[in-house]
Amino acid sequence: MQHRARTAVADEVRRFIETGDSDPLYSAWTGRDTMDRMERGHRELLGALVAEVQRRAGIPTMPVPPGGTDLATFTRRKVEPMVRGLFAKAEQDAVLGLVERSVIFVTPDNLGSLIMECDCPHSAWDLANLYLGSVGAELLGRDAPQIVGFSEDTTCFVSLGYFRDDDPFADFVVHEVAHIFHNCRRRTAGLRETRTRERPLDIDYRKRETFAYACEAYSRILERAPRIADRKALAREFSGSAIADTRVDSAEVAALIRVACDHRNGWKTILAHCAPAPVRTVRR
Repeated sequence: MQHRARTAVADEVRRFIETGDSDPLYSAWTGRDTMDRMERGHRELLGALVAEVQRRAGIPTMPVPPGGTDLATFTRRKVEPMVRGLFAKAEQDAVLGLVERSVIFVTPDNLGSLIMECDCPHSAWDLANLYLGSVGAELLGRDAPQIVGFSEDTTCFVSLGYFRDDDPFADFVVHEVAHIFHNCRRRTAGLRETRTRERPLDIDYRKRETFAYACEAYSRILERAPRIADRKALAREFSGSAIADTRVDSAEVAALIRVACDHRNGWKTILAHCAPAPVRTVRR
């Protein structure tokens, strides 16, 4: 009986590592009661995942930020222009604090704890594959995602492979942080919330990806061109053709960037374009 139980557990671990799929009830495990069984199974599944990732990765050589910059400092520098451009002065510091807590670069030092803290096993599996891809190691399965990062709630997990991206108009960190502004509640960022203002920014649901892609392209243009005249030249270079996302009209993003670069604060232009249409009231 014990041998059969150990075999069932080993089969579940193997299936999870190869596919990311798992039994939500952890039926192969034993325990004092259902909760004990599920907690034990969850812990052992993620522990086996950590061990397998470490085995495949070995002692990796990791890419580093330019100049070896501290990652928290790097994140703030990347997103601060966007926060300053989109939010009122009284709200900016609170939003920057939220963003600094939300962006997590996945490194050899924090990988194990990040995986073990995952509530969802499949998210842990995605996280493991993100890390393996960043160090050039074999991914966990044929269907494993080849990703630079992903978001869960208000947390953005980012691979250090981010620093290898040479697309002059792409920035995954800015893109995902832009999504935080409509995903979380204002009180999460320490902002005053009202019945009509629940989110940090009010973005039309159909324009959320347009907003994020426009923010990352505009951010990169600002980094490269402090003067408005130079920004206009870069905006003409941006066609949006590299956006391989069926949820977005790349021509619309390119046109929006050209308009944004005509203004001193193009962030407000992007926000206005992606805001919901005003609700029209009908008078009786």
